[in-house]
Amino acid sequence: MRRVSKTSAFRKTLRKAALPALGLTLMAFFGAYAVLGPNGILAYGDYKRQLAKREQSYAELEKQRETLKNRVRLLDPDHANPDMVDEMTRKELNVVHPDEVIVPLK
Repeated sequence: MRRVSKTSAFRKTLRKAALPALGLTLMAFFGAYAVLGPNGILAYGDYKRQLAKREQSYAELEKQRETLKNRVRLLDPDHANPDMVDEMTRKELNVVHPDEVIVPLK
């Protein structure tokens, strides 16, 4: 009769436990990644903060867009607003009327 050595029994146990250990290791890795990863549960709060910040930025840009849209409408060549044309001319060409006084603000 052949005697079973301790090393072969140990190796046999290791072979039986290797596949479940590998499976548990992979499950632990993917579980940790689902919680701690860049798209994980903990990153959700950061995404909400970024969304709120970008929505605020979007609202500011939309306000600027409406202002510019109004200025474009006032400068329409078919029916331009004389005050707006006068303001733009003075600003771009740096001109004043002879009866006006310039007060430097610096």
